[in-house]
This record gives sequence, structure tokens and C-alpha cells, in this order.
Amino acid sequence: MKTLSFLILATTGAAPALAQQADIVVTGRGLAERPGDRTADVVTIDAGRIAENAANRLESVLGDVAGLQQFRRSDSRSANPTSQGISLRGIGGNASSRALLVLDGVPQADPFGGWVPFPAYAADRIGLIRVTRGGGSGYFGPGALAGTVEIESAGPATQTPLVADLTYGSRNSIDASASALLARGPGFATLSAAYARGDGFTPTVAEARGPADGPAPYEQFSAAARGVIAIAPDTELQANVSGFTDTRERGTAFTRNRSEGADASLRVVGRGTLGWSALAYVQTRAFASQFASVNAARSTSTATLDQYNTPATGVGGRLELVPSLGKGRDLRLGADVRRVDGRTQEFYTYVDARPTRRRVAGGSALTWGLFGDGSLQSGDVTLTLGGRVDRWRLSDGQLREATLATGAPLTATDFATRSGTEWTGRVGGAWAVAAPLTVRASAYRGWRLPTLNELYRPFRVGADATAANAALSPERLNGIDGGVTLTPVAGVSITATAFWNRLDGAIANVTAGRGPGTFPGVGFVAANGVYRVRQNLDAIRSTGVEFDARWDHGPLFAQASWSRVDPRVRAPGTPLDGLRPAQTPRDLISTALGWRRDGAAITATLRHAARQFEDDQNSRALAPATTLDTYLALPVTRAVALELRAENLFDERVEAGVSGANVVERATPRTIWVGLKVRG
Repeated sequence: MKTLSFLILATTGAAPALAQQADIVVTGRGLAERPGDRTADVVTIDAGRIAENAANRLESVLGDVAGLQQFRRSDSRSANPTSQGISLRGIGGNASSRALLVLDGVPQADPFGGWVPFPAYAADRIGLIRVTRGGGSGYFGPGALAGTVEIESAGPATQTPLVADLTYGSRNSIDASASALLARGPGFATLSAAYARGDGFTPTVAEARGPADGPAPYEQFSAAARGVIAIAPDTELQANVSGFTDTRERGTAFTRNRSEGADASLRVVGRGTLGWSALAYVQTRAFASQFASVNAARSTSTATLDQYNTPATGVGGRLELVPSLGKGRDLRLGADVRRVDGRTQEFYTYVDARPTRRRVAGGSALTWGLFGDGSLQSGDVTLTLGGRVDRWRLSDGQLREATLATGAPLTATDFATRSGTEWTGRVGGAWAVAAPLTVRASAYRGWRLPTLNELYRPFRVGADATAANAALSPERLNGIDGGVTLTPVAGVSITATAFWNRLDGAIANVTAGRGPGTFPGVGFVAANGVYRVRQNLDAIRSTGVEFDARWDHGPLFAQASWSRVDPRVRAPGTPLDGLRPAQTPRDLISTALGWRRDGAAITATLRHAARQFEDDQNSRALAPATTLDTYLALPVTRAVALELRAENLFDERVEAGVSGANVVERATPRTIWVGLKVRG
């Protein structure tokens, strides 16, 4: 709190004096966008579209970009947090993200597991989202295998002095948020908080439920403070502090999850003749999760594992230089470093409803790299070339298992320190053939280090168990894409892209046996359970096309996004060869139609997800689903509007998972919201 108070006072108190200096411009953003981005497939989601989302959640907002998906279809009210890694272009997924998500330049993936803590990001504190499809861009750091999601915090350009929402929804749900902006001279400060809770729906579908099944309630809170001040005519200081808590239950006894975290970052941006940016950040996370087994009659739920604490930290920094090279030339040079530490602490092997064993597993990972990114514009042609070299190191890996009664060790393994070097890059070009037509092409290579979770922690979902693998190698992706952008008249834009990707060493949960039986790394698996092991597959190859269109005509707008992919596993000599990666639909479609004027708005969003498979062996299918969301804002006064929101208006059954016992779990059913929005 002392730090937060200092930032606010510094922002509001120093601003009047700084305002007397000449030519001071404060934006609250990083350095200017790279001209070379026009050679890539980039989709932008503005503040207006973010505000009109029926679910009022970041993961739902990202659904506007077809092909960008979480591992499962559930959102952050009912999903297990560890299933919320994000990916693009059909290369498959798991708990870890294969796309890099950054907020104001800071990587956001969980330091231990690589998933995204979606409840930490209230929609009203987001000013802009830019999604770059395609990997290899090392500009923001390693990990952008399938693409990059850039989030920029709201500021004076996108936020009014006061915004507050209070809505009440189905199943006794409350969704409330408030944000305040204070602009003083060349500086500004923002404060925001958000709270959500609900009694939840029952995830297990009606025909499979038993006495053990019930609703999945949730309660979530987040807060953030941001200060931006000019410290010189061409230099500004940006300070961010944020925190969140997230508690969910999964619909049966012994399935409670709790996540919490706090972040802080400082960024200094210089926009003079020599542009530069220096960033430092720290992230702390804690995660706890319970797991249960439900009997075949679904009459009783039995505790199987208590992951009672998973502390993790991420610390990093970044330095970037942008020398002035003259008109049409842009060069970015820099270095970055990130260290993550984390361990899981668990009770397991329950006898008579009591744990008999304890497990501690975890380690540390360090990456540091140098990057360069340049572009050249000459007439109607833009060329870009970027690359980076990274050094990585995995250390302090360990697995300790012991009996609780005596403390006698069962497992005491220290994993060898490993290190390596990775080279990645991207080259591309764009040509404005004529006023309405631009063609582009690019080739890229990216990489991702296995997370501490993948390397060291075994886990369970229901009766299924998956063993960790400390010998996992980094994933490496090579790809090419090409596309066209057509703007035939003002307000109309149509983009089409074709791509080919090959992900070598893809990390997947590979089926290695079925219960009942005792298996290495996990212990006993019941008769209706499946035993899996994390392994590097030979490759996943994904080809596909992406279409995006936008039409704006006065207060009216329409947009559409379609991703069609054909991903296949390459694992010669194994049953997985030629199969589709788990949780990867062939088609993802998002369309929206809306009208806005003088504070009034009405939008309808239609989304479709094709059939996908729950498992690596393609034996359990999840049915296709088409949903309709609506949003309506009716001004009551100049400052107050009535809001009506509807998620999944026709109550489509959206299947999110199916267990080894063929019990289907669904995602959010129809949810209606009514409330008030205040804009000062």
C-alpha cells in the first residue's frame, strides 16, 4: 500500500511542475509500433469492442480472433485454471501457452505452469489488444511459438475519468467493476477494481449426473493501480501494481481451486532521437487445487490429491534501443532476461479419506537473450528481418516423496542441470500492389522451453493420471504464411492468409496405459482411469487458412473471423501417427453485427467451434457448438446506462471435456445479466 500511495502521489503531485516544461507528451504506451508488423497477420481489438463483450471476460474477448483458443472450451468461472493455456493456428495445446501474452510489455504466463490467470484482467482496464498470428517474433521474448497477444492498459485516450458497472446475472451472479482516471498536466494515474461471484452451474451434463454432482461456484477479485509521469521532455516513467484472487469449485466435493498473485513493474520510455525503453518486473503466484475421484454411480466423491500450495515467482527485465536511421528505416536492438522459480506441494495416496504421502516437486528456469528487429520501407514495399539468440538453463529440479506417518522418504530425486542455446527469427515482406490491395509473405522459427509444471509435476484429472518428464526438450516451430489484404472502399477491410507450420518436439500427454494398475510417476490408477506420460512427439504439422473481414458504416459495424486448420501428429511407428492433436477443432468462426450511437449500443456475436477430440488417441469426441451472445446498452441519463447482456442465448450444449468413464462436462449455459453502467 505504501508503494501504491507513492505512485499515485508522484503522478498527481509532480505533474503540475512538469507541465511547465515544453513539448512533453505522455502516452502511457511503449515505443511506437514496428512498421514491419504490416508483413504479418495482425488483428486489433479496440476498447469499444472490449466493452461490449457479453461475458465481460478477457478470454471471451479474445474469441473475436478465430484460431486463438484455450486448451478447453470452459471459461475462467468453471474451468480448472491449469487448462487455460492459449494457442493459435491449430498446433494443439495443453496447460501451457504456445502463444506469448504480454501486458504493457510484461510476459503474463504463470511462472510455474504457463497458463493464463484470466480473472486478473478486468475488461475495463484494457485499452487495446493486438493479436499477431504466426510465431518466430522474438521482439517480446521467447515463447511466441504460434503468435503473440499484446495487451495495452487503458489510459486517457480510451478511458473516461470514471467508469463503474454493477450487474446481476443468472444463478445469483454478481459482476462489478470500477475504474478511475486522474489526468494532471502531462501525467495520469488510474485505479481499478473488479469483483465477480456466482453460485455456478453444474458442469456434468444432466444425463450423467448423480448425487455427487452439484454446482461449481466461483468468487474472483482483482485490483490495479498505474501511474505515468513525464520525467523529461521526451521521457516518461510508467509504474504498474496489480493483484488478484480467484476461487473456484469444479462441481463435486474435494475439487476446490484457489489462485492468487501480485505483480509490479517499472518501465521508462524515451522517445527522443535515440528511442529507448527499460523494463523491470516481478510476479508472485500461489496456487492450490484439490482433486477427486467419483465412483461409477456418481454417488460419492473421494479425495485423491490435495495440491495445497504451489508458490512461484517470475523476475525479469528488458532493454531496447531504437536508433534514428532516417525515413523508411526502423531498427530495434535489445536484450531481455527472465527467471522463474516454483514448486508444487501436495498430499496424495488417500486411505480412509486421509492422505498418507506428501510430494514436493519443482525447480528453476532461466532464459536470457539478445534480439534485433529491422524493417525497410521503399515506396510500396516493406521488408522486415528479425532474430534473437537465447541461452536457457534448467536447475534445482527435484522430486521428493515421503510417507506422512513416519517421514520416511519414498523418492528423493535431484534432476540434472541442463542448458542450451536457441536461435529464432522471422523474415517477411509486404507490397502495396495498388491502392486497395496489399500482398504479404513471411517465414519464421520460434521455440518454447518446457514449464516447471511439465518437467516435474505429475497430476490427476478425475480418475486419469499423467506423469511428468524431467527430460523434456524445448519445442521448436518452423512456419511460413502468405496473405492478401483488400480495402475496396472506405470502411471495408478483407484479409486472407494461408499458412504451414511444423512443431518439432511437441509436448503432449501421451496415453501409456489404462487402469486398474500401479504406474511409474503417479501410483495407482483406478479401473475407469487412463495413464498418460508427458512426452516430446516427433512433430505436429498444421496447415490452414484464416479470413478476417470488417465493415464500418457510420454507427453500424460488422466483422467476421474464420480459421480452418488441418493439424496432424507425426509420430511414425506409434498409434498417434496421423491423428489430430487433442482439443483442436478444424473450424473456429466468430461473427458480430452491431450499432453504436451517443452511448447506446446493441451487438450480437455468433461463434462456432467444430468437433474436437478430448484425447490424443481421438477416441473421445466433443460435439460441435454454435453460440449467440448479445449486448444492449440504453442510456438513462448522459452518465448512466442500462445494460443487458446474454451469454449463450439459446443455451447450446458446449462440451468442454469427457472423462475416461465417458462423463461429459459442459461449458457455460445460458446466462442473462442486467445492470447499470456509470460513466463520469
